Amino acid sequence: MATVHLLGTGAGFSGPERTTTMLAFESDGRSVVVDCGGDVVQRLLVSGVDLGGIEAMIVTHEHPDHVSGFALFIEKIWLSGRRDPLPVIGIRPAIDQARRVWEAFRTESWDVPEIQWREVAHEAGAEVLVNERWRITCAPGVHGAPVVGLRVKDVRGGGVCAYSCDTAMCEPITEMSRGAGLLVHEATGTELGGHTTREQAAQVAVQAGAGRLVLVHLPPAMTDELLDEARAIFPATEFGVDGARYDF
Repeated sequence: MATVHLLGTGAGFSGPERTTTMLAFESDGRSVVVDCGGDVVQRLLVSGVDLGGIEAMIVTHEHPDHVSGFALFIEKIWLSGRRDPLPVIGIRPAIDQARRVWEAFRTESWDVPEIQWREVAHEAGAEVLVNERWRITCAPGVHGAPVVGLRVKDVRGGGVCAYSCDTAMCEPITEMSRGAGLLVHEATGTELGGHTTREQAAQVAVQAGAGRLVLVHLPPAMTDELLDEARAIFPATEFGVDGARYDF
């Protein structure tokens, strides 16, 4: 059985209890980290994820609340003792932005792990990472920048977790989420374009036949009462909280 760790559950600006939305998928001590808009290593340590077991970093898109902490991530895993190469995977605009963040610093004398940049096609069903633990594919969302959501299958256990990333409600993300036991979906609202309301996320869960809906990328002042309308659409809906973990 695999686990998803909610390292952060906030939007670009959120309340004091949330940092930016970042995830880690873990199985048998090996993990895949998704996004690094803040101090992702600190959040991994809080969650008990072994830094030595990181297989890859996936960057979903170029916005600062998802990639601005990349240089700190590389510095910290280097200082923690990592020397093995690190795949950094994403669509072209996302990995280009991560590269720019890294190259903004003078690190020529640092013996950091080799960064292996791996571009993913910006299309539904494109393979992101496939090995004996994971089958991770993506689908394009609708946002202010090119973005992908992720479908993560635990190869050994068979469970599926889908992550919408930042997106307006759209068919590719709904299709990507079909049959997922766990759907982690953004719920920023509609004040900014390219985002989803709580109720729309619940509609996605219904249409996709998901088993459980966890809302992330949350603005400030979220209270349980604000879930009433979403739960009327899809009862198994809850707010994600920083540090939560879910098996799938």
